[in-house]
Amino acid sequence: MFFQHRVEAKKVSKKLLAAASLLLIFASACSSAVPTAPAVQNNQVPRQRTATAVPATDEEAIRQLINAECEAVVQQDVDRLQSMWAPNGVVMDANHTKDNTGDDVTWKDWPALRDRYVNIIFPSNPTFCEHPDIQVNINGNTATATSSVKIGTTNCKDCNAWTFAKDGGAWRITSLTYNLNPQ
Repeated sequence: MFFQHRVEAKKVSKKLLAAASLLLIFASACSSAVPTAPAVQNNQVPRQRTATAVPATDEEAIRQLINAECEAVVQQDVDRLQSMWAPNGVVMDANHTKDNTGDDVTWKDWPALRDRYVNIIFPSNPTFCEHPDIQVNINGNTATATSSVKIGTTNCKDCNAWTFAKDGGAWRITSLTYNLNPQ
């Protein structure tokens, strides 16, 4: 009789073990606790933006704006670039002939500027950009600046001319003319 109770107890134990195993399998299949990778679009690394100090002067604000444009180009951050530009902004490629406007290529208004960034600038995939010497002139709510640029393999001295307008307390880029240096 003792042997018979022991066999029945083993059968019950096996049934309980099987039931518990099935319960664990179903519970784990229904769980949503599986970690997921962060969403990344187009295989891009999440952007790391440089913290920008609040400028003490208009000249400092314009210098920051020029450098932020450079940083946004490297990061391929179209939204940030749009926030820097006046909606009616203009970019001109002087084609290394400063005094001959007949060979300039011009992009006017934000949609054209966006196309230039996306289709011409970003595909070159610059990993580095800086403006080592920026000269700023301010006249009320407008300003001009000149700069050299080091971007990717390009290193040109005094080749950029910028214009800016202050609107609602913030400076925005109104134009950029580049390739002003002769080849």
